[in-house]
Amino acid sequence: MAESKESGRRTNRGATGERGTHAADRISDILADGPAPIEAEEAIRQSLAGVGARLRGLRQEQGRTLEEVAELAGMSTSTLSRLESGKRKPSLELLLSLAGVYGLPLDELVGTPPIGDPRIHISPRKFHDQTVLPLSRGAIGVQAFKHIVDGRQTPKLGSLKTHPGFEWVYVIRGRLTLILGDRTMILSAGEAAEFDTRSPHWFGGADDGGVEYLSLFGPEGQRVHMKS
Repeated sequence: MAESKESGRRTNRGATGERGTHAADRISDILADGPAPIEAEEAIRQSLAGVGARLRGLRQEQGRTLEEVAELAGMSTSTLSRLESGKRKPSLELLLSLAGVYGLPLDELVGTPPIGDPRIHISPRKFHDQTVLPLSRGAIGVQAFKHIVDGRQTPKLGSLKTHPGFEWVYVIRGRLTLILGDRTMILSAGEAAEFDTRSPHWFGGADDGGVEYLSLFGPEGQRVHMKS
């Protein structure tokens, strides 16, 4: 009999398939301890606050007892009871087990918070002789920027920078001078370049008509190029 229940547990957990695995990746941040973006804190709190009621409702809809579901999920009856009452914070491991028992993707079981406004309110900034428009938000990870240069730029003494990471640039309009180590090259509209930023580098407008280009770099690159 025990073997039959264990087999049933494996079958139920498999019902979520890859969808459950991918859902776990998407909501693991919701269940993890640590700070969340301010605009998401309330949505996460509301989502977690409703997990217990959803678990109880699912169990009652399927006509199952606390003891039956707890055994299938591999947890104690008291643990499941505290989850349903909201007295215990749900962990990813416990919710994965319950998602398998109920045959639901994890995100449906938890009820992920609604997606906020994805629009980025762009605030142009002036750095030296160019206008820079941040195209991403947040202080970590790769950052995206649009650069508008009105005229020709020439590197000054000490202009070539080095820092850990990689950078990527794409020319929208005009021509861009890229100096990389002892090489100087001109990128025209539609051309892109990616390079290791441990090599001394500099880029700027190649012509009097100016240039518009996109750049991607990490926090260290942002510090060196945007705040130096």
